[in-house]
Amino acid sequence: MSLIVFGTIALDNIKTPSGVRKNLLGGSASHFAMSARLFTKVRLASVIGEDFPSRHLRFFKQKGIDIDPVERMQGKSFAWHGEYKDSDFNTAITLATELGVLADYRPSLPDSHKNIKNVFLANFDPDNQERFLSLMKSPDFVGMDTMNLWINNNKNSVKRLMRKVNIFVVNDGEARALAEEMNLIKAAKKLRKMGPQFVVIKKGEHGVLFYCDEFMFSFPAYPIEKVVDPTGAGDTFAGGLMGCISMARKINERLLRKAVVYASCMASFNVEGFGISKTAALTLQEVDERKSYFLNFMRAY
Repeated sequence: MSLIVFGTIALDNIKTPSGVRKNLLGGSASHFAMSARLFTKVRLASVIGEDFPSRHLRFFKQKGIDIDPVERMQGKSFAWHGEYKDSDFNTAITLATELGVLADYRPSLPDSHKNIKNVFLANFDPDNQERFLSLMKSPDFVGMDTMNLWINNNKNSVKRLMRKVNIFVVNDGEARALAEEMNLIKAAKKLRKMGPQFVVIKKGEHGVLFYCDEFMFSFPAYPIEKVVDPTGAGDTFAGGLMGCISMARKINERLLRKAVVYASCMASFNVEGFGISKTAALTLQEVDERKSYFLNFMRAY
C-alpha cells in the first residue's frame, strides 16, 4: 500500500522556552510524511522555491520519502516565523509568514502518481487541496486537514471539499468554529453531516475525540513531562493516523482505534524536540514500545 500527501514544505524559524531554531525543515506535508513513512510508502507533493536547501531534499530521500511530485518554482520558499511564550504550547504566535511561491502555486502531478489509492490533503488553501484531489484517479480513501485561517476566510471551499473526503481531521477550536457549536460531540455530529464518514477532533494535551455514525470514542493524550516544540504535532498525528489506515485491507472500529493510538504516540514524539528532529530518528519498534506503554496507561482495570 502507498500514500500520497499534498501540503506545504516550509522553512521554520521557531522560538520556545527551550530555545531558538532557524531554517528548520517544516510545513504540513513534511511533518505528515516523516510520521507516515514508518507505516507505508509515502509520496510527497508540494512546492519549494529556488532558495530551498538541497540538504532537506536529500534528507527526505534518505528517509525513503518519494519527492518526485515536489515542484521547484522561481521565487522564495514558504517560511514561517513563530514563537511559544511562557510554556503556553496551545497557542503559536505568528511573528511573520512569507508565502513566497505559495502565492501563485497551482498543483500538478506526474501521471505515475495519479493512481495512488490513499490520499491526504494536509493543511493548505482548500481550493488548492481540491485542485490536487481532482488530479487523482479514483482514490479509495481520502483524508483532509484544515485550519482557522481557511475556516474564517474560505469556509465555503472547506465545506465543499469536506463532501469529497472520507476522514476529516481538525483541532477542537477549528471544529467549534466550523460547526458553530461549542459542545464537541455536537460539533462532531455536525461535521459528519457535512460529508466526511469519519471525524477526528484533536484536543491537544487533552487527547482526541473520534466520531462516526456507528460508534464514537475518546483517548487521552500520551503523557509528556517536557514539551520542547509542538509545531507540526497535528500534522504528525495525521501522518500516524493515515499511515496506519493505509496499511489495512479493511477499515473497521478496531483498526480506527489502533490508528488513533498510533497517531497519538507519533504526536507525543514530535513535541519532544524541535521540528522533525524526534520523528525523523524514530523506528517503528520505538513507536510500538511507546504504544504498549500508552495502552497500559489507559487501562481502566
